[in-house]
Amino acid sequence: MANEKIYDRINEKSPWQDITEGNKIFEAATSREFCTGEWRTATPVWDREKCKQCLLCTPVCPDVSIPVTAGKREEFDYDHCKGCGICAKVCPFGAISMKEGK
Repeated sequence: MANEKIYDRINEKSPWQDITEGNKIFEAATSREFCTGEWRTATPVWDREKCKQCLLCTPVCPDVSIPVTAGKREEFDYDHCKGCGICAKVCPFGAISMKEGK
């Protein structure tokens, strides 16, 4: 019942710029210690030609599986990527797609 009240206060139509900063993920939980990529049922595919290096995909990855070197993203760390697809959903350029399987 208490959760219903919390959900009533969330405006799902608010753009991300208007949302108060809060729940930040500063580093990966267990993915650095374990090869969680074995759990994956879908695999993100990065299209370098479409990628504009906006890096919107990197902070949303719960497994820190999108390495960035010198301000540019690199290929996925498939040893730790669980294939959740969040990166593909946030990419405004369609540079990340999901394929079935590992």
